[in-house]
Amino acid sequence: MLFLTFFIGLIANFIGYVPPGNINLTLVKVAINRGIKQALQFIIAFSIVEFFFTYIIMHGAKWLSSQVKLDIVIDWVMVILFTVMGIITWRHRKKPPESKYSETDSFKYGILLGFLNPVQIPFWIITGTYLITHEWILAGQFALVIFSFGSAAGAFLCLFIYAHFARYIQSKFALSNRLINTAIAVLFFAFAAYHVVKRVYLAIEPPVKPRSAYLNVRRLPDGHALAFFSNSKSSPPYAQ
Repeated sequence: MLFLTFFIGLIANFIGYVPPGNINLTLVKVAINRGIKQALQFIIAFSIVEFFFTYIIMHGAKWLSSQVKLDIVIDWVMVILFTVMGIITWRHRKKPPESKYSETDSFKYGILLGFLNPVQIPFWIITGTYLITHEWILAGQFALVIFSFGSAAGAFLCLFIYAHFARYIQSKFALSNRLINTAIAVLFFAFAAYHVVKRVYLAIEPPVKPRSAYLNVRRLPDGHALAFFSNSKSSPPYAQ
């Protein structure tokens, strides 16, 4: 059962990092501009933070899911985050990659982005609640530790593949660093715009008011009773 818990955590978080986002796009930039060694340091640091991040969110999933304004806060944090990262990437798109880096630069960068990853909050609220409710994993302390280890391993594996794939694509198609950095910056701005449009749309769109349903009972000529649901207490049955 513990191995299954670990495996489910691995698969769930691996799938969670497949779609392009602020983490894997940043990793692509690190892998291309700094090399695989620096990318690996980034991945290790990020995966360590991911372990604690998953464990804390899974513990607080019930409380977090009750916070009605949480999705609004997360969206605007992502707008700021994507915009800042887009501006930084755009401004440095023409600069040639540096040949020397501090041994801890990418490691610190991975830790920083591990904490600046609010999109994982709704992901684990939904996924974690579903897995625990359907008894795919246990809700005990030790089981959640094993699950969090699996989550960290899933993030590590997916990002490791991302880094090597980015290097492969660059060498295969002889893409310049400037072109790749420009594309990543555009994606950052596009993701920021998506969250802005989403919040504006939800602010303009009027909420759908639930309609009340009433149980009505009519007495038929033969003495039998006919029960039916309607939106008012006096509506005739649909059979009439």
